[in-house]
Amino acid sequence: MQPRAASEMSQESAAAAATGMAPAPAKAQPHVLLVSSPFQSHVNPLLRLGRRLAGKGLSVTFTTALRDGIRVFDDGDGGGGGVRVERLRGGGMWEPDDPRLRVPGDMARHVEAAGPAALEELIRREAEAGRPVACVVANAFVSWAVRVAGDVGLPCAILWIQSCAVLSVYYHYVYSLAAFPSGDEADSSGAVTIPGLPELDMDELRPLLIYTSDQEMWRQMLVGDLGSMTEKAPWVFVNTFDELEHEAVAGLRKHIPLIPVGPLVEPDDGGVDDDDVHGCTAWLDAQPRRSVVFVAFGSLVDIGHDEVVEIAEGLASTGRPFLWVLRDGNRALLPKDALIDACGGDRGKVVPWCEQRRVLAHAAVGCFVTHCGWNSTAEALAAGVLMVASPRWSDQRINTRFVVDVYRVGVRAPATPLTREALRLSVEEVTAGPEAEAMAARAAILGEKARAAVGGGGSSDRGVQAFVDRITSGGAEP
Repeated sequence: MQPRAASEMSQESAAAAATGMAPAPAKAQPHVLLVSSPFQSHVNPLLRLGRRLAGKGLSVTFTTALRDGIRVFDDGDGGGGGVRVERLRGGGMWEPDDPRLRVPGDMARHVEAAGPAALEELIRREAEAGRPVACVVANAFVSWAVRVAGDVGLPCAILWIQSCAVLSVYYHYVYSLAAFPSGDEADSSGAVTIPGLPELDMDELRPLLIYTSDQEMWRQMLVGDLGSMTEKAPWVFVNTFDELEHEAVAGLRKHIPLIPVGPLVEPDDGGVDDDDVHGCTAWLDAQPRRSVVFVAFGSLVDIGHDEVVEIAEGLASTGRPFLWVLRDGNRALLPKDALIDACGGDRGKVVPWCEQRRVLAHAAVGCFVTHCGWNSTAEALAAGVLMVASPRWSDQRINTRFVVDVYRVGVRAPATPLTREALRLSVEEVTAGPEAEAMAARAAILGEKARAAVGGGGSSDRGVQAFVDRITSGGAEP
């Protein structure tokens, strides 16, 4: 739904005044409530989807069990871009500064227990304030929000924040649609064939939740999410785009109502970065084009003392300028003298946080050393930046397989944890190796396709618009 032009509304008001009648009140925008689990890697893509929905005329509110350290990029109107933020509270929900929220397992169990009552209360408050909720959009690991939506008679959508390939692996495992090794076979070498995906070996599959205990909390949440996708949610958004994962999307769409809406990356408008408190942009501006090695491992990966030292020495050995995001807890592991030596004066910059998508979009960045979490991978693909992958757990090894062997826009570091020599060789391979130029060309093409997908009329934009049209028309089925 697009806002009417000011001239159209003024003509309507003038006509009403001429007849002595008051103009009809404007129809309220349909209100969508976004519900996220309180992890930064879950918050970011859902907020970005919310901004796109708001940009197409919907009223959007974002909620989560906010805890200290979670950023919602508040710029005066809540989450920014037309998105309001309301903290999930009541129902016994812990306060944001409660230390128990710092323990992921304790936090997740508490939110699952207290969240339903708090969400019902929020939906009631919104209705009383004249903002009745028309639809709930929940991301992964909050399948309880889908149940609450059903209980109060609201349609619900789900946002899957990992790749479509990983979602397909989980779906085919849970519903026994492919032959997965089990028992002793799972401890040996083997491979799994799934429609639309390359053959995946056990080293890529073992880190996934399918090979954890049936009693594992996260696994139970995943099974709940998959059940909601097949039985309760008429829309399943995926943070990908059709041109990137066409075969995986086509294969899984036979089973669940997939809508690619990615990459969920904020566009870089070239404006001033108010969050750049560490001066990253100014530093990057002073570096040659495609020269900088950018290193970041997300908000959850912790690296030990030995690896911190190895990365510092490896970066120094590349002879290239680098920007390294090293969280305070990990930074304390690096001796001050070693950090100074690694930085080599102005050649290196170490910061506790940066606006990653802006850094990746900067012309000075030549490669990205990453754990290959899907948010980071999608941001790098959208920016057309080559990657050095150092995967750790969960979906990161499958993402690495696609980056290296399918998209062919990066290399996998030959050692995990990273060693100085593995880092040096990998950076050299993607920046100056015999395939570096071809990889850069492929990365640029993927970046163009990603931007086209989310641009007006692109494949992902059409998916978002179709959802908006259905909600605006009052429908609950895609």
